[in-house]
Amino acid sequence: MRTTFKYKLYRSKHSKRLHRQIAISGVIHNKCIALHKRYYRLYKKHLSPVRLKAHIAKLKKLPKSRWWVGLGSQAIQDIVERIDKGYQRFFQ
Repeated sequence: MRTTFKYKLYRSKHSKRLHRQIAISGVIHNKCIALHKRYYRLYKKHLSPVRLKAHIAKLKKLPKSRWWVGLGSQAIQDIVERIDKGYQRFFQ
């Protein structure tokens, strides 16, 4: 006999913050993918994660991307590392 559990997330300040962080990470992930594609189209080379991290840090300071501050720097670095690993595995 199997037991099934149901969980419900109620709206709270913590879940709003979590939702905001997930949204920010999605935007940064899409931006990194777009930068990779653009860099390869222009230079026919792979974009290094160090350069991408530096670029994202510069973008984070611009007024239009000030809301990215809601996501920690280590989380952003992890996003960049995961994208780099994905590209390396794809081209192997």
